[in-house]
Amino acid sequence: MLIVDILAAAGEAAAPVNKFGFMEAMEQGGAVAYGTVIVLGIMSFGSFYILLTKYFEQGKLMRQGRELRANFWKAPSLREGANKLDKNSAWRQIAEDGMLAEEQAKSLVDETERHDWLHGTLSRSENSINAKLASGLPFLATVGATAPFVGLFGTVVGIYRALIAIGIAGSASIDKVAGPVGEALIMTALGLVVAVPAVLAYNYLQARNKNIGETLTGFSTDVLANIASNGAVKGATAAGAKPAAKPAAKPAAAPAKW
Repeated sequence: MLIVDILAAAGEAAAPVNKFGFMEAMEQGGAVAYGTVIVLGIMSFGSFYILLTKYFEQGKLMRQGRELRANFWKAPSLREGANKLDKNSAWRQIAEDGMLAEEQAKSLVDETERHDWLHGTLSRSENSINAKLASGLPFLATVGATAPFVGLFGTVVGIYRALIAIGIAGSASIDKVAGPVGEALIMTALGLVVAVPAVLAYNYLQARNKNIGETLTGFSTDVLANIASNGAVKGATAAGAKPAAKPAAKPAAAPAKW
């Protein structure tokens, strides 16, 4: 037993101690390293928070759009169709803004001015929804553009500390520069780890916003046409609805004879 204990103690004494881990690099970097990591951490947290919140917000709006296509235009009037929608629905906002604009347009004498007022009101309503959907995306774009440079700042400081260590030691021995260079590489990696997800999230959310915006434009156009035609023109019907039967074609008239 004594021999075994002696060998075990010798093995533990001979085991190398890692002096160049992440926490060791942070301790060597000091306030600059900790500050850089904190800034990048805030950027990363904000990016994932915006990604999740906007993803669920967009999903809710897209689900309401599918329900809209199934039920809205089956209602006998625009008001009854709007009442079927959620109270805080973006689609209901467009419908109600259109009906309010219709009431206000009655005070306008010129028919062209009435149409422009209706069209402008629906466009403003649509733009306000698109602006809300786009909120938070500038933060993602900013993180994607600046996070690598924040990491690069830590990299430059790490390389500077490595050069100082070389100058003091008088030689570029690995034990003198491994710590500062490791710190520099960690800062570079952290900058990329924060920036890449932010860029991917930005592009993904932008693509979804574009699809939602096109659907909003189509619905806004349908509402405008419905109001301008006094309810005669309606938008897309529910999926699976049978199209109206086409009237029988009339025989072509015989050409006139001289």
